[in-house]
Amino acid sequence: MPHLKHFNGQKHLHYLTANTYRKTRIFDSDRYKRKFVETLNDLRSELGFSLIGYVLMPEHSHLLIWPGPLANPSQIMQKLSERTANHILRNLRENLAFPWCRKMLKRFALPPTVHDHAHYRVWNRRGYDMNIWSEKKVREKLNYMHNNPVRRGLVAQPGDWPWSRRGGEILLSRRQFSSGDEPATLSKGHG
Repeated sequence: MPHLKHFNGQKHLHYLTANTYRKTRIFDSDRYKRKFVETLNDLRSELGFSLIGYVLMPEHSHLLIWPGPLANPSQIMQKLSERTANHILRNLRENLAFPWCRKMLKRFALPPTVHDHAHYRVWNRRGYDMNIWSEKKVREKLNYMHNNPVRRGLVAQPGDWPWSRRGGEILLSRRQFSSGDEPATLSKGHG
């Protein structure tokens, strides 16, 4: 399978996807969903990137971001994955009395054939990073993300899923995509 060439910079949007290890549905838990969103917001402030939209599903996430000067998309995803994984694993270990926590921790256990410094993995090592170059592709990815919970039968309408954010109507122009100016929004929304 050919590898996509990535352009990491502040000149365009990135559509990012991360999957949990073994497609473990850790985000069936509202506790972990809240922590994911809280961590994402902390990183926005810390790393200075714009979040155009996101959706958190039971076993994966999609983000549409405009990187800032402090971190590229890979660094953002690394910090998000690391912080959420550390929280989840610590919490699961502290709650082994609960069968669901034991089950989740077992799903995250690495097989003995994996020679790694860790014994558990919450996120798959590789995610998906797509450079977004046009307003048409921005709208396509936002629609895909926000209809994901509907397609999966989790809610009837995209707006009913509380673990999703669309940063307002995005006002993009050809000039912004060619110049690298950050996209303007009507409202930054919540989250």
